Amino acid sequence: MGVPHGPCADPQHEDDSRQLRVRRLGAGPDRPGRHARAARRLLQEGEAVTPEQRIEELGLTLPAPVTPLASYVPTARTGDLVYTSGQVPMLEGKLHQTGKLGVDLGVDEGRAQARICVLNALAALKAEVGELSRVRRIVKVVVFVASAPDFIEQPQVANGASDLLAEVFGEQGKHARSAVGVAALPLDAPVEVELIAEVA
Repeated sequence: MGVPHGPCADPQHEDDSRQLRVRRLGAGPDRPGRHARAARRLLQEGEAVTPEQRIEELGLTLPAPVTPLASYVPTARTGDLVYTSGQVPMLEGKLHQTGKLGVDLGVDEGRAQARICVLNALAALKAEVGELSRVRRIVKVVVFVASAPDFIEQPQVANGASDLLAEVFGEQGKHARSAVGVAALPLDAPVEVELIAEVA
């Protein structure tokens, strides 16, 4: 699943500076801001913008790939397709939040965790192909959501992943998707994301 060992973060005990840093890494609510507007402006002006530049313009940081801790690899390529292993919302070696949607986290928090998962998946993808500009299309995304028995808003949580991919890759970021509610995820992660990309 691609996660390192480390203590699970308790969001109730994060200090203000930590929360600010996390929001800049993409864990905040999905609201278009000045970074998103700047990215759109570059596109409208006809300048060539790489996916890495779009990520930066969104005020986000592409992390280093997470090292696997079990018997699997972060990515597997067959022909023009790259499959990523599942990624959970790791920041600086530990989970940003833990728990279940509908009990410990709300939809907005879950959406933010999905965005962090996507950044980790893109880091693994970049390590495989060298540059994200080699991505022709995001083909399929699967979002697993640790859910309370009565929680049914998995698609809204998964939108955090889908919307970020569309912001980074434009039309090439639009994809088929599954949003799956599960009883639990490894390390008590709230969300896990895996994706399939077509590459050059």
